[in-house]
Amino acid sequence: MSSSATEEDQTGATDRRAAGEFVRGISTARNHIGDDAFPPEPNRYHLFIAYNCPWCHRVSLVRGILGLEDSISMDVAFPNRMPDPEGSGKTLWVLDPDAIASGTGQKLPECTKDTATGKNFYWVRDIYRSCGIMDQTSVPILYDKKEHRIVSNESADIVRMISKNAIALGATFPLDLYPEKLSKEIDELNEVIYQTINNGAYKAGFSSNQQVYEEAYEKYFNSIENLEKSLAKTKSPFLLGNKVTEVDLRLFPTIYRHDPVYFLRMKLSKAMIKDYPMLWKWVRNMYSIPGVAESSNLVHCKQGYFGNSWNKVIPIGPEGYRVMDGSKKIRNSRDITLLLSGAVFGSLLMGLMKRNN
Repeated sequence: MSSSATEEDQTGATDRRAAGEFVRGISTARNHIGDDAFPPEPNRYHLFIAYNCPWCHRVSLVRGILGLEDSISMDVAFPNRMPDPEGSGKTLWVLDPDAIASGTGQKLPECTKDTATGKNFYWVRDIYRSCGIMDQTSVPILYDKKEHRIVSNESADIVRMISKNAIALGATFPLDLYPEKLSKEIDELNEVIYQTINNGAYKAGFSSNQQVYEEAYEKYFNSIENLEKSLAKTKSPFLLGNKVTEVDLRLFPTIYRHDPVYFLRMKLSKAMIKDYPMLWKWVRNMYSIPGVAESSNLVHCKQGYFGNSWNKVIPIGPEGYRVMDGSKKIRNSRDITLLLSGAVFGSLLMGLMKRNN
């Protein structure tokens, strides 16, 4: 997999950060399921994620879509990171099911304790330290429960290795998300989506340099508009045809967050996804796939992005975004959601929504 499709160029990173540019760091735990030390087996591996994190979202999506919920266990961090008690000035992920979300005034039922290491770690950083990795604090983490070792913390690698070994890992619906005949197109589109959309959203939202923000903003919407044109031309329900592939999983977390979060928080306010008919149809097609709704959580997203920033008030809107909820009502067939054309599916969805309202 091309490094430019998974990570940002680190050339001059210190100077770029000092000049106000957001530069994403590098994941350093890069082993793979399928290596001699990490054979693919059901019930051996575990994920540590946060639902608000888009890099974790792609990992939870591959677990959900392939039907691996019973074979790969998972713990969920609280969406707001906590101040480092060691005084580093950083904020760190925690596994705390008793934390109270400011948006709801209640505990978030999806949040868990550490159930994998046997040591009930509170700080995700301590999971790394227990494995001898001292420079990482991020999620997602793919963890080997048998050997008590971290396999990987690079989300793109995790998606690919889980998909590649889906059958051996115990998947109940082992889709081929990286078919060989589409591998070149997937790799090329992955690179564009990562650089300009996935990471581009963060470069726009978290850079303090006006020029960097404006360049990221333009690249983001240029790519969004190119995807809209491509979907309009092909009339396909998914980015590369009639079946979902890895590239759809990598785009979905950003598009899912755009209207309710990124439009405001990342200052990506040129348009909402609802303003792009083909992309709006695509995101609803994606949401209807069994496992996607269960792997996605807007409450955690809003809490994570707004709960520790600005005045910590969680926005309610946008109005109408709950249109995707209607797709849950027809999620009774994987074949329907994976094979129907976008036009047919969209008409069926809207008809069912009207009937059930």
